[in-house]
Amino acid sequence: MHHLEAFIHISTAYANCNRKYIDEVIYPPPVEPKKLIDSLEWMDDGIVRDITPRLIGDRPNTYTYTKALAEFVVQQEQDKLNIGIIRPSIVGASWQEPFPGWIDNFNGPSGVFIAAGKGILRTMRANNDAVADLIPVDVVINLTLAAGWYTAVHRPKSALVYNCTTGGINPFHWGEIEHHVMSSFKRNPLEQAFRRPNANITSNYLINQYWILVSHKFPALIYDLFLRLSGQKPQMMRIFNRLHKAISLLEYFSSQDWEWNSENLSMLMSQLTPEDRKTFNFDVRQLNWPEYIENYCIGTKKYVLNEDMSDIPAARQHLRKLRNIRYTFNTVLVVFIWRVFIARSQMARNIWYFVVSLCFKFLSYFRASSTLTN
Repeated sequence: MHHLEAFIHISTAYANCNRKYIDEVIYPPPVEPKKLIDSLEWMDDGIVRDITPRLIGDRPNTYTYTKALAEFVVQQEQDKLNIGIIRPSIVGASWQEPFPGWIDNFNGPSGVFIAAGKGILRTMRANNDAVADLIPVDVVINLTLAAGWYTAVHRPKSALVYNCTTGGINPFHWGEIEHHVMSSFKRNPLEQAFRRPNANITSNYLINQYWILVSHKFPALIYDLFLRLSGQKPQMMRIFNRLHKAISLLEYFSSQDWEWNSENLSMLMSQLTPEDRKTFNFDVRQLNWPEYIENYCIGTKKYVLNEDMSDIPAARQHLRKLRNIRYTFNTVLVVFIWRVFIARSQMARNIWYFVVSLCFKFLSYFRASSTLTN
């Protein structure tokens, strides 16, 4: 390709996730890529599986490891090509183009959002205070186009790296995402939800495992038993297993923070005319997170699940039905516990009556205090 003006390589902001501070430079690779490729030529799959943990070291997976190697491979060609490298973080739905909330797959956070909206996902291990470094897909595309222009016109002597992230510029946290995703799906519910949307984030491993057992596996077993008895194929446990696998891939990135330098990003923005800055907008300082998350959730409903927005009233009615079922189940459970444990034990009855009498005394005191105050 003798007339190639610019070569833009899409990497990931997590290529060097074993570092807490990530500059816009290409770091030395953990191993010389050519030697690794030559070694893999004669190794069978079993040997590769055995050596993979030692090869990737403190990186979470082969994806981030090979992305780091790929950056070095691309850098080796910088004397022959005009090269730019884009490092996006967790890519999410569109911010503005082709329209707000556009998304066409279950990848990344999209599948997790849908699982939460359907009431399937009830717990997730993450740090509420950690930055959720989502980046809208159209921001990545606009930056890629602008970097291609700059690389072709200015021809930098060495490959320029652009960290395409939001955490250091316009941070938003996982706890905030949980709140806005749940609120959005309650206002704009998905059709035929399994349960009411009510997912919780915790950083505690044991608490998370407890809720997985109580809120995921136990209901899945009951539902699959119901499907078997009705002559249908069980599917809920399989769905939950796939969900747990997807969440486990996100866990490493949702439980900690990184700091990315973005000087090249700022430099590129300063090189654009005001009109081009508007056309190829990658200024995430303008991003309104609550509005973006709302559009993201609606986008999963409209473009991934192909649900009609006119069916929202029926979906809300379905949520009310699920709420009534939950209240009925809880009432039956309380009555059952009463009959089995409390009604048969004199000590339990005494404790129960003592607690009830305390409540009545408190209410009487509260009413008397209110009357005196008036």
